[in-house]
Amino acid sequence: MLVQGQAYRQEYGFNAIYLLPVNLYGPRDNFDPASSHVIPALIKKCCDAVKNGDSSIEVWGSGKATREFLYVEDCAEAIVLATATYDGSDPVNIGSGVEISIRDLVEQIVTLTGFKGDVVWNSSKPDGQPRRCLEVSRAKKVFGFAARIDFYEGLRRTIGWYLDGKTNDETP
Repeated sequence: MLVQGQAYRQEYGFNAIYLLPVNLYGPRDNFDPASSHVIPALIKKCCDAVKNGDSSIEVWGSGKATREFLYVEDCAEAIVLATATYDGSDPVNIGSGVEISIRDLVEQIVTLTGFKGDVVWNSSKPDGQPRRCLEVSRAKKVFGFAARIDFYEGLRRTIGWYLDGKTNDETP
């Protein structure tokens, strides 16, 4: 799509832009354990453990891998800013610029959900890619985007939404 957008821009003057967001999280995420990503999976796991009185949860890997996450409202803002003001053919990374280890992520979710049990790290399972973090300064430079929602606050909002009993099927 990037190459197609660049070709349309060159040949027809079409203002195609190409944005690359990092891992998103927030209300209305996919909390299905069979298909969810790390943040909603961990939120569900901790909330279920609290509800069921479980003494421990299992988390895959060593916790050393790092990831960058972006709250969904920040991503929406970036998309609006870019579509309104950016007129360039180069791709732009959209992210928070903040990297967190999976271990630290788990600790924050454990704290926010009130889970008091043990976290058992299953190192026989993969960590995945050791590091995922984007260079996001270009978004600030070319269309003024910087993430505004603090990661801890974004997690708090997401967990609150989940605990309020929302479902992925709910319409806005």
